[in-house]
Amino acid sequence: MNSTSLTDTPLGTRTNQTDILPRVVIDLEKLRHINCGLGRFSLYLAQELLARSDNCFEPVFFLPDGSDHYFAGIPNANYSSIRVRPWNKESFQRWVRPIGRHFHKVDKPALWHVTHQTSKFLPFDDRIPVVLTVHDLNFLHMTDSGDQPKRIRQRLARVQKLVTRANAIVTVSKYTAADLAQHINVESKTIHVVPNGLTPPAEITHTRPSWAPKSRFIFSIGNFLQHKNFHTLIEMMKHLPDYQLVIAGKKETSYGKKVIKKTTQSGLTRQVLLPGGISDTERTWLYQNCDVFVFPSLTEGFGFPVLEAMQCGKPVVMSNRTSLPEIAGESGMFFHSYEPVEMAKTVQNALSDFHSDPQSATRSQQHAAGFSWQAAAKGYADVYQTVLEQ
Repeated sequence: MNSTSLTDTPLGTRTNQTDILPRVVIDLEKLRHINCGLGRFSLYLAQELLARSDNCFEPVFFLPDGSDHYFAGIPNANYSSIRVRPWNKESFQRWVRPIGRHFHKVDKPALWHVTHQTSKFLPFDDRIPVVLTVHDLNFLHMTDSGDQPKRIRQRLARVQKLVTRANAIVTVSKYTAADLAQHINVESKTIHVVPNGLTPPAEITHTRPSWAPKSRFIFSIGNFLQHKNFHTLIEMMKHLPDYQLVIAGKKETSYGKKVIKKTTQSGLTRQVLLPGGISDTERTWLYQNCDVFVFPSLTEGFGFPVLEAMQCGKPVVMSNRTSLPEIAGESGMFFHSYEPVEMAKTVQNALSDFHSDPQSATRSQQHAAGFSWQAAAKGYADVYQTVLEQ
């Protein structure tokens, strides 16, 4: 691997191979939170962009300190880097840009990729083209977000500002593209849909977590936020006495406290397990050994857990809302009601239908395999090229 820092290395020092390539800055600031969705998105997309062999641009990673090790195992990986610093934030740069933009010309990037709609970073030179990825507008659809209308308008205004600044927009699903077009003025800009990818299936792990069920169980995962709708699963379990339920994810939230309280009041603390955050190994074991995966979330820009369960050949029952039908395709089964008895019947029917067809698991795995980071990287490279040619 050859990594150079643009803050430590003389600018303009390039190999003959990269002298003629346009330099594309890719915002990987979220690698600071590697276990969150945006952190994983940043990691997997960047790794796959480095692994591409077409050499159509030179990647410049906008990196937090201590992140270079994520790219150490990629053969012949060449990239430059800009380090994330407080003065890189748009809240600071917008004040000095009118004065300083004319003096910031050395090794100027050809393109800047803002990798999420909550980013606080933009290129110093406002003439540099921008590609913006919008993952979701979930804050508009969370019923207990606690956000007052003023707060929601402020968040919407920030997204609008980024969309206005962008030369091209990418969304991770058709649903998010439609949601964006409904609530944001995208002007005449094309919205490119580039679905996220999945990492290769994990090796089968035989190490059962000490706290995990020893009998048949239903699995769900996600941070405990109201839109995840986990509380509906608690009452459902009263009608599925032969199964335990595991809901994994950060539960130290106001909604998490409500779910814990509901579990206790329902007398289901032995049937419903809420382990909190779990390791990658534990998550893999749960996917591989559950009888069915359930995902009652009310709003998702993409829905990784659905595909991760399908990748393991498991039946998946989910909400029939937002991006989930699009992501799951014909391999998905859906809750059409959140009434406990109806939910339990849906799960039972899904299990029966799935196991009555010997090809069900294979079809689910084949569907999940259609979402790859290689395809995502190619999609972004194509968008970069389109903007660079404008």
